[in-house]
Amino acid sequence: MDPPFLEKYKSLFNDYTIVSKDKDDSLMNASDECELPLIDLQRLTLEYPEREQCVKEIKQAASEWGFLQVVNHGIPQEMLKSLQYEQRKAFQHPFREKAEENILNLSANSYRWGNPRATCLRQLAWSEAFHVPLTDISRIGDAYKSLSASIEAFTTTANALAKGVAEILAENLGVSSTFFEENCPEETSYLRMNRYPPCPFSSEVFGLMPHTDSSFLTVINQDQIGGLQLLKNGRWINVKPNPEALVINIGDLFQALSNDVYKSIKHRVLAPQQVERFSLAFFYCPTYETVIESSIKPSKYKEFTFREFMMQIQSDLKATGDKVGVSRFLL
Repeated sequence: MDPPFLEKYKSLFNDYTIVSKDKDDSLMNASDECELPLIDLQRLTLEYPEREQCVKEIKQAASEWGFLQVVNHGIPQEMLKSLQYEQRKAFQHPFREKAEENILNLSANSYRWGNPRATCLRQLAWSEAFHVPLTDISRIGDAYKSLSASIEAFTTTANALAKGVAEILAENLGVSSTFFEENCPEETSYLRMNRYPPCPFSSEVFGLMPHTDSSFLTVINQDQIGGLQLLKNGRWINVKPNPEALVINIGDLFQALSNDVYKSIKHRVLAPQQVERFSLAFFYCPTYETVIESSIKPSKYKEFTFREFMMQIQSDLKATGDKVGVSRFLL
């Protein structure tokens, strides 16, 4: 069922001795492990000053880390376990069926693996994924009713979670209180189901190359294998998995909207050597026509629409194999 990484990218592995001279010397070397700031969202239901302290901690984590963990987030463990089970079943199909037969009946190019634009090992992603726009949930065939139901249940609650956190973070930024309600209908977000197969070259290849997310917020559910790393103060840090928590990170759009009050932090996933790893990522996104403009003046970014942002990303990927991101829109 694994994608044919070695066959597809044979030339990159053959050229490894040359490429290695140009690769990141710190690849896979992260000596520090951290537990992200842990926020109990149940405190938001309490009276002042407990609620205000919780809000303060959310904003502080988003500002200082760009990442936080949340518990009592409103998504039941049973719901997460159900989707994890269905996710594993979907990936167990033979590679040919996943790649050629569109077994889930999703939009074109929804099954993804590796990196077709990779020009060196540093750009190769040793992983596979189902990219599921929420508008595609209704397209999933009858043979996968359990998967469809699990996705719909999770994304509905994840959307509510992301919207609530986004509205808290937007306080005091001059953003309209109805901004996310008006610009982020549930159907504009998407879910990515990831699988990282065992990799015999785990010291040389990423599971997912360093990147930032093209969203307002991303809600992540990961298993206990580990491998997620974030870049903080110039060092790659291992994020210790917490079985009770979801991870939320700031995306590029929130960085621009907040005028850098909150930062979209570069992160990556290491390829597991002996075991497979799974994760789920819910990307909280606006409509393509939504204008991203900071109310904090002077603004560091020119205004742009989400469509313009995504078109610029595709242009950069085509030209270089890498995403540049929000820095493209700096004034």
